[in-house]
Amino acid sequence: MLSSLTEHLKSRQGLNAEQVAEAIKGLTAEAVTPEAKAEFLTALAQKGETVEEIAAFAHGLRELSLTPPMDPSLRAGEILDVCGTGGDKLNTFNISTTVAIVVAAAGVPMAKHGNRAITSKSGSADVLEALGIPVDNTPEQAAALLKEHNFAFFLAVRFHPAFKHIGPARKLCAAAGQRTIFNFLGPLMNPARPTAQLVGVPNPALTEPMARVLQSLGIRRGMVVSGMAEGAHLDELSTMGDNQVAEFYQDRGFHTSKWQAEFLPLQPATLADLAGGDAQVNAVIVRQVLSGQERGPKRDAVLLNAGAALHVANKVKSLIEGWELAAETIDSGKAAAKLKDLSTR
Repeated sequence: MLSSLTEHLKSRQGLNAEQVAEAIKGLTAEAVTPEAKAEFLTALAQKGETVEEIAAFAHGLRELSLTPPMDPSLRAGEILDVCGTGGDKLNTFNISTTVAIVVAAAGVPMAKHGNRAITSKSGSADVLEALGIPVDNTPEQAAALLKEHNFAFFLAVRFHPAFKHIGPARKLCAAAGQRTIFNFLGPLMNPARPTAQLVGVPNPALTEPMARVLQSLGIRRGMVVSGMAEGAHLDELSTMGDNQVAEFYQDRGFHTSKWQAEFLPLQPATLADLAGGDAQVNAVIVRQVLSGQERGPKRDAVLLNAGAALHVANKVKSLIEGWELAAETIDSGKAAAKLKDLSTR
């Protein structure tokens, strides 16, 4: 069945809900070879995934995930996730993961969903491990950590056991330089079912479609962003150029915009200023930002994205207020204290 769907995609025909369900069966089946799965994922990406296809894959795969026993008191407010889809190939440090710790320190429950590196040198799980933060939590452990510390990491392979049989195909695609639909699906698959999300994508044209998918999944407050930097597109808000944004909130509907962050006290920056490395290198950068030792462009990138995250979580009323709260959270020592609190060493 997966082979016939691959041929269907190669003829530039889309998938309906029933075909997506069949594709999920094939992708999660141990008997289907990684090569056949990679060929399907490549054909889907080359055709171009539609909003309907991404939403159908997200709905279907979420049904196969483990559900953490979340405390009802957390559900009374906003639960936030912040992540980029990856795939921008710009080798920046782990901005979203740094933002997640800042936001948790500012008092927002942060259900961070992520994985180990597939298309980069350091995934969110890799850098958190290097920081001494537990990542391979059981559903019960993750739920308890979120309640007690305002932060828990939900490792994709732990909560999505079906992904075990998809990983090898994704690696084949990554080795060939081919992104897949799972770059989009990662932010949509959080087993904690966050109510608010800030998602970064590496293509401005994807901001509105991804935001529409988030809405279809029941997210109450969402923002999808893509930032311009030196002719390239970050899967983050950029301090260096235009930002394409699609956002929606329960109280004021759906909105798209393009803007530069010139209203903030930004320092001159280049992509080289945001460069990262492997997990150990990035862990050093994260510690420097959270401790307040780093005062340059890396800090600005974190403050900008943390400001947006705090706004999406309804902790503040504007991005400017969010920037100020994020700066205060770092400068007061709260961010460094949160990192110490989360770390097991």
